Amino acid sequence: MAATDDRRPKYQRIADSLREAIRSGEYGPGDRLPGENDLMAAHGVARMTARQAIGVLRDEGIAEARKGAGVFVRAFRPLRRRGIQRLARDQWGSGRSIWSADIESRALEVDQVSVSEETAPAHVSAVLDLAAEDVVCVRSRRFVLDGKPVLLATSFLPLSLVAGSAITQEDTGPGGTYARLAELGYEPVHFREEIRSRMPSPDELTQLSMAPGTPVILICRTAFTDQGRPVEVNEMTLDAASYVLEYDFDANSKPTSRNPDTASPGPCSADIQR
Repeated sequence: MAATDDRRPKYQRIADSLREAIRSGEYGPGDRLPGENDLMAAHGVARMTARQAIGVLRDEGIAEARKGAGVFVRAFRPLRRRGIQRLARDQWGSGRSIWSADIESRALEVDQVSVSEETAPAHVSAVLDLAAEDVVCVRSRRFVLDGKPVLLATSFLPLSLVAGSAITQEDTGPGGTYARLAELGYEPVHFREEIRSRMPSPDELTQLSMAPGTPVILICRTAFTDQGRPVEVNEMTLDAASYVLEYDFDANSKPTSRNPDTASPGPCSADIQR
């Protein structure tokens, strides 16, 4: 094994040593890492090799470059997304944002919101069981945590259900979209989430202020009423370096009455590039 490790490129070995120093606490969040000149002297390598080693940590989201100052251990604390607790009715049903299950006392803001009425994309029409010409309310948002963009979300809801309600406004009010759906008689009681990952598009890279080489996590959620009617499709793009996905459930939980073999395929079933 040691011989195999020795055959790895020098920049990989240097990156591994820096990563281990960060994990052991030698370098903490916000600390400056050795620069190219330091690594060249310490390891006897060329500048390009030192630069590649630092690039590995930057691509992994462990380190970040600050112009004119050097490379530092990334201080951002990942967001723990509690996939089940956040969607519980006692969250949005009592007027709290579903985000309150995730962020604790941290500062979250939605710095970009747009609401429009559009003909439903084909993959959304299929999930919401709409006709090809049916119109949906489209809600697009960017979420920023502690000053760092972490999530892009686009929700699609049948306009025939939500027309004239607060859902068609930028501010949906206490409890958000799900609380308003409940008031309209379409309370969501079951959710299906599909998760996958890929590399970001150039636009996603810019909107999420991500380091090159960092993947995104795609979560496609469909909300259903107790009659099994789909009332929302939410396509989310997450900065993978900013998230931990947590799912907490009992071993004796029973499957819902919806048969996953007969349910409509979700948006993630197709390799959609947005």
